[in-house]
Amino acid sequence: MKTLKNISPNIPKDILEDFRYRVYTIGNFIIFPKGNGNSLNQDRGLSWSCVKDRFDLTLECVRLYYGNKDNPLNTTLQRYKDFFDLFVDFKGYIDFFLLQDMLTEDSKIKFLLRTGDFNESPLPQTESEYIQYIENASDFIKARCKRISVNLG
Repeated sequence: MKTLKNISPNIPKDILEDFRYRVYTIGNFIIFPKGNGNSLNQDRGLSWSCVKDRFDLTLECVRLYYGNKDNPLNTTLQRYKDFFDLFVDFKGYIDFFLLQDMLTEDSKIKFLLRTGDFNESPLPQTESEYIQYIENASDFIKARCKRISVNLG
């Protein structure tokens, strides 16, 4: 199994530079709760076995949480129940944070890489998977930036 450290030198520099720029735009930022214990952001980053800081997998955990289904971040999400109650349901959460571009027409998560199977490695395993992830994440970030701009306009 390759690691990102082994894969990334093989990705064209212009693709990586564009992605580095894009991830520092407003479309790639969101507010997560912080209180007693680790924040949601910390736990999704520390969840190395199944989430590895991927936003699509984090959002799938939030979707499952609102559906009262177990998920890898359930303990953390339960800790911040008061925060998530503010949005009433998953649709409310999506609408508030302008995340519609991360959903399919039937309100399922558009995964940035493969599926939302928490039993497989969340990291790209090949150069082509890494490029696919970068392209999908970039498309989402661009769309969300546009959505934020329109809603603030």
